[in-house]
Amino acid sequence: MSEQDLVHLEKQDGVAVIRLNRPDVLNALNMPLRRRVAEVFESFSAQDDVRAVVLTGDERAFAAGADIADMSKIGAIEMYLRYNERIWGAIAGCPYPVIAAVNGYALGGGMELAMHADIIVSGRSAKFGQPEVKVGIMPGAGGTQRLTRAVGKFNAMRLCLTGEIISAEKAHAMGLVSDLVDDDKVFDHAMSLAKQIASLPPIAVQQVKEVILHGQDASLGAALALERKALQILFASADKHEGMAAFLEKRSPTYIGR
Repeated sequence: MSEQDLVHLEKQDGVAVIRLNRPDVLNALNMPLRRRVAEVFESFSAQDDVRAVVLTGDERAFAAGADIADMSKIGAIEMYLRYNERIWGAIAGCPYPVIAAVNGYALGGGMELAMHADIIVSGRSAKFGQPEVKVGIMPGAGGTQRLTRAVGKFNAMRLCLTGEIISAEKAHAMGLVSDLVDDDKVFDHAMSLAKQIASLPPIAVQQVKEVILHGQDASLGAALALERKALQILFASADKHEGMAAFLEKRSPTYIGR
């Protein structure tokens, strides 16, 4: 399989759908797959036709972790020289809202990949976990940090220290999963959310994402200042004028992303 075939990309109604395609190994994240995912995300920055992204796998697995067979053969320097942080950074830096549509397994690097999204939609039979400790390593793509910010210290400690695999219901209860739906409804639900977001004023949507992500690690005062400045900037946008005029005129707005 070529590197291009490792990811299927399609676009509809302002939504880019990224589908991982290594079904024979439950979408295990080897280096070619990671690089291809990063390339796809990097390509969005100059594309005005993308307003939201759905990231998914297949019915058996979102992504069942890193490729252990590959990692078992390398040492520390080779691991360092892979510069994985640059690959993951392409996903984290996506300016558009990203929705992870999860069926089956989201384990290790797969769960970390899902946590790079802004919303996680999960099927009821999905499984989540950070089992790296069971093979002598630990999460290295944000699993200790994004998970702690999502579910708190004590839940994150339990998952990362035990390597426990949990149900989607438990993940939803602890705040990791945004929406829990029947397995056969996951993709449609994620697409519905993405299309809803894509229909809204793009600059306002991007500012909401940016302020939430950057504000969570700032002091409350700094985060509130960031929020105020973003709001003030939006008052200069054409979409602000269009949205308010449409509201007052009782018509549907037409947003242009300006």
